[in-house]
Amino acid sequence: MARGDGGKRIFLGNEDAKGFIFRLEQVCQSHGWRVHAWVLMENHYHLLLQTPEPNLTDGMRLPMGTFSQGWNSRHLRRGHVFQGRYKAVPVSGERAEDGSYLKVVADYIHLNPARAGLAGGTKGKLLSYSWSSLQQYAKGSP
Repeated sequence: MARGDGGKRIFLGNEDAKGFIFRLEQVCQSHGWRVHAWVLMENHYHLLLQTPEPNLTDGMRLPMGTFSQGWNSRHLRRGHVFQGRYKAVPVSGERAEDGSYLKVVADYIHLNPARAGLAGGTKGKLLSYSWSSLQQYAKGSP
């Protein structure tokens, strides 16, 4: 996960979100990553990735670096877009007593829009939040 510099918004519109997803798809293809869950929020994102090779640091340069360059150009800004380095926490694929830990982490990621008041309740169904992999899960293709 990574946050916007100083907590500022990094996904100001669909173009920003589409640009980040495009860059994430590129790095998945070039580095062999598999994305299990993702969500883009206004000022941060979460990814649940599987990296078969030890190339997380090398790979994260692409979406974070090129996204920042494009974002600054598009919004006529300069400087940092993200608040320092991304945060990576290893997640075991082994089963926990209450189910798969991967599922617990994916659920945490998918519930972010509801916790932030961007979806769910009076904002409409959580499933209607566009910038999350939850819709793919609902279709049976995580």
